[in-house]
Amino acid sequence: MSETETPRPSLRWITEPGRCAAVVLLLHGGRVMSGRRVNRCGLAYLRMLALGRRIGREPVRGGTAIGVLRNRYRGWNEPERDAIADARWAIGEARRRHPEAPLILVGHSMGGRVALRLAGVAGVRAVCALAPWIEPGEPTRQLAGRRVLIAHGNRDTWTDPAASHRYAQHAGVPWIAIPGSGHTMLRRGRRWLTVVRHFVEDAITSAAERLECG
Repeated sequence: MSETETPRPSLRWITEPGRCAAVVLLLHGGRVMSGRRVNRCGLAYLRMLALGRRIGREPVRGGTAIGVLRNRYRGWNEPERDAIADARWAIGEARRRHPEAPLILVGHSMGGRVALRLAGVAGVRAVCALAPWIEPGEPTRQLAGRRVLIAHGNRDTWTDPAASHRYAQHAGVPWIAIPGSGHTMLRRGRRWLTVVRHFVEDAITSAAERLECG
């Protein structure tokens, strides 16, 4: 893409079975304000791409489509909230391709904030926020009726574990600490993976049971 072209978000599918029990969308981190484009070699994007590949190595019951969003810009960019707009586009694309499958959002850092903000969007059934960027007054009403988990490394110096803990307490959702881990999730990487995999599996089981009861 040349510098004069309008950037577009992209969605890379790690796995995409014809029929799937759920769609997992991974949302990467970024900055408060930045108009720089997210390229394919951006560390925040590659971090979630690697996580998606690791999740996909062990098939989940019923099959799971795993997509990794690459935002147009690195920033959240208030008041435009470009990261929110890109994630809404990805959700719409996932619902178009898999209209019957429940959506599970997994976001890191800024992506965690985005995932929590969009928990109330139609089709979203569960949100896992990893080291989310939380600001004072962050809304929680959209989490009602959704399965939610927030995980944070206790050595994170980029986003505040105490802030995400307070948010979780206010929202009445589970929060777990990853001892010895910082923001990048490199230390205790297996623990992060286990947390995400178990959350996805539990969310799929819960969605299946809801359909059976319905």
